Amino acid sequence: MRRDSPASPPSRRLPLAGVLKVGRPSDIWFKPASSVVVAVAPPNLTLLALGRLDLAMYTMAGSLCALYAHNRPYAARARVLAGVVLGMLGGLAVALVTASFTTDAVVLVTVGALLAAVQKTLCDATRVGPPGHVVLTFISSASLFAPQSLGQVPGHLAAAAVAGAWAWTVGMAPGLVRPHGPERRATAHALGAAAAFAQARGTGAEHAGARAAGAAAVHVSWQALLSTGARSAPRRALERLVVRAEVALAAPADAEPERLRAWARDLRGGGPIPPADDPPADDPPADDPDAGELLGVEAELDVPARPLRTRLGPLAPFALRTAVGCALAGYVSLALGIGRPYWALVTAASLYQANVSLTWSRGVQRVVGNLIGVLVFAAVVPLAHLGQASLVLCCLALTFGAEALIGRNYWLGSVCVTPMALLITEFTHHQRTAELMADRVLDTLVGALVGFLAAVAVTNRRAGDRVEEALDSVERARERAAGVLAARSPAPGALESARRGLAAAVVELRATADAAAGEWWQRALPPERVMMAEQAGHRTLAAVVRRRGRHFLEDAQA
Repeated sequence: MRRDSPASPPSRRLPLAGVLKVGRPSDIWFKPASSVVVAVAPPNLTLLALGRLDLAMYTMAGSLCALYAHNRPYAARARVLAGVVLGMLGGLAVALVTASFTTDAVVLVTVGALLAAVQKTLCDATRVGPPGHVVLTFISSASLFAPQSLGQVPGHLAAAAVAGAWAWTVGMAPGLVRPHGPERRATAHALGAAAAFAQARGTGAEHAGARAAGAAAVHVSWQALLSTGARSAPRRALERLVVRAEVALAAPADAEPERLRAWARDLRGGGPIPPADDPPADDPPADDPDAGELLGVEAELDVPARPLRTRLGPLAPFALRTAVGCALAGYVSLALGIGRPYWALVTAASLYQANVSLTWSRGVQRVVGNLIGVLVFAAVVPLAHLGQASLVLCCLALTFGAEALIGRNYWLGSVCVTPMALLITEFTHHQRTAELMADRVLDTLVGALVGFLAAVAVTNRRAGDRVEEALDSVERARERAAGVLAARSPAPGALESARRGLAAAVVELRATADAAAGEWWQRALPPERVMMAEQAGHRTLAAVVRRRGRHFLEDAQA
């Protein structure tokens, strides 16, 4: 049932405040930073010893796969890393074969833009996570403009595949020492956030922020636990701790923040998982809306991921935006006579986020980081020119710095990524420093400007319609669930069917609302209706869960 919405959208502003703000580093910032160095160093040092640094671009393609999936439990990480390596090899193969057949720059830019759109769509649909499609696009776009013959392609792909297998091994290696490390960290973060909320008294912005942070941390911890596969004894122990974090969020006055923090400290250490003694009551008070909503969130997370094909449709505007923006950025770079149009293409590809407002913020961060990075390159290049060994070591240091800093703000990471990318071009032979710097600056500006204009022109015009459709789906699913709850003796499987249907509708509503937030050229969205529908959906889910015998909490306390 469609509600009336305001006919005109609210005014959109391009944010500047906070875009360059430096945040706190990730709890595991050193893991991707050290992993990528370990993944890159052996192949590059081997090529250095063999005098074949000209092949480093191909081994880098495989090595950079070590950047992915560091927050995922190892069972899920193995699958994701394997998929990333295969995706990297697929994009590289298309690029190398294309480059072996033509040197027409317009054709190469067109193929690069189409590859970028495919990579963006698949990464978003599969929720690969950072760094997303950008690394894949960087490798495939650069490879398009590397001189190539068809006979060289198998060897270059083999080099990338070997490096990719090594990157997979590096990503999985910590599991030999701490097999449940990612789940432990996620649970520890949930406990710490719940403790912070329990101590944040009042109803002001600080209290609301702590509540939101706690709910987000619990959400992430459940996702981590649900992706581990079988419910092993360690997983059940961690589930009990997540339940305690949920209860603390639902009833902060009764929580014990110091105990929650003590559990979090124990989880971050190397000892056994601490027992969640004094398990919570089977049922929170029926009139406690926050507790009911949290139980509903828990049930919502149990919904299996939708098939890939059903997730591709809503991403069509973003695929078109990426293809158009990347192609136009490359064409403009060619028209201006800039030597490396793939830099403009990659800059445009790196901008595209969930909506236009976030795309603008990423554009500002990209430009600032790249411009400072060019200056860093000017300072580093004399050291890199001392010899090929110095060149390799400088690239390794910049690779570590990029991953150590990018979690604090994208522009900080770009300060290291830019000189690293410039130095990679010198693996074959030394370039003219001034010309290289000028090309990078111009391509950055062209890519950012043209890419953002494409985002404004090719917007997600149906975002508002999809929010309305998702709201209607939640309402219908709630009515069905309420009907099942009202029955004295529901039909076999009716409760489970109602729970999964409503949970799927709530998941879709949140995803749709997030995609629509900040998008331009559409009517105003109904944020109050979205919030109320989510809250009501979570409470109804809680009632269904209680009726079904408290599936999650009983299992967690088993």
